Amino acid sequence: MGRLAILGALHEEIADLLAAMEPGAAIHRVAMRDFHVGTLWGTPCVIALSRIGKVAAAATASIVIQEFNATRVIFTGLAGGLRQDMAVGDVVVASALMQHDMDARPLFGQHEIPLLGRVRFDADAALSARLLESAGQFARGHAGLPAGQGAQPPRVHHGLIATGDVFVNSNDYAHQLRQRLPDALCLEMEGGAMAQVCYEFGVPFAVLRVISDQADHAAKADFTDFLVNLARVYTAGILAPLLKSGALREA
Repeated sequence: MGRLAILGALHEEIADLLAAMEPGAAIHRVAMRDFHVGTLWGTPCVIALSRIGKVAAAATASIVIQEFNATRVIFTGLAGGLRQDMAVGDVVVASALMQHDMDARPLFGQHEIPLLGRVRFDADAALSARLLESAGQFARGHAGLPAGQGAQPPRVHHGLIATGDVFVNSNDYAHQLRQRLPDALCLEMEGGAMAQVCYEFGVPFAVLRVISDQADHAAKADFTDFLVNLARVYTAGILAPLLKSGALREA
């Protein structure tokens, strides 16, 4: 039987999901990672902490697909807002992902993944649509979260997410990325690598990110505060209704 894989780079991003797994879940240790296999709100799942960065995410994605028969993968966690209209607390569901630090010129085009002939990896449309719907419902019920202005809820965005092996906390570097990637909504460190692995294995995937900072000089403090206090609220708040509804169970 196929399973839904849910991955996060940091413990706080998946803590409430692990706590909600039904009794009888098993923990398998593979490649210095714990893979929690069981049922989450009625859906067969494998949940794992990928750790930070592209190599770590790619390794974890490969393991859940090959060792635990994951037939769909969701990566969840935090991100730095790149566009000026992105506010802390906003939610981003990826339409596609790319790796902003991939540059094998002149052998290949900038950002092109060598030998795959592509820059972007499209997220699964159906899985992403379900995440967007659930994120919208969550946002409408949580106007008091950081992005809410008065009675306004956080906003939900759908678009390009850029991945790279760098924690961006520089106004100048963030500006350079905005100029180079005008349609990218946010920055993170794992999704694009996971997307490449899923693409190569032919496994549908989706990425859910919450804006924790503005990728500027204050990013470290803002990210840490959001991680400790709010990351799990968003992850569980968006995924729980979706899984409880049975929408992600395989027939």
